[in-house]
Amino acid sequence: MPQSTSLPLAQLAQLLDVPEDSLRALIAARGEQGDVTLVGLTVAEAARRMGVGRTTLYKYISSGEIPSAKVGRLRRVPVEAVNEFLQRRLGPEGFGTAA
Repeated sequence: MPQSTSLPLAQLAQLLDVPEDSLRALIAARGEQGDVTLVGLTVAEAARRMGVGRTTLYKYISSGEIPSAKVGRLRRVPVEAVNEFLQRRLGPEGFGTAA
């Protein structure tokens, strides 16, 4: 099974400037939503997960910052690509820089 590339919850809480316990409670209250088996997101799904608009995500795709693949007429973004992009942006070198 692939190893997760998500940030530790404590680090996310610190970056969001919220208590870790509150963040854990929020996650528990929301529960699982969506299909966790999806490996290829639509551009709209990936943009929603990242909190950006579709146009912005297309800019990231065309610049090569986020990989994607054409499946038939549709474009799909790997879930791992979204996680890796956000991890790069939230990492020490990306923290505090403008998008």
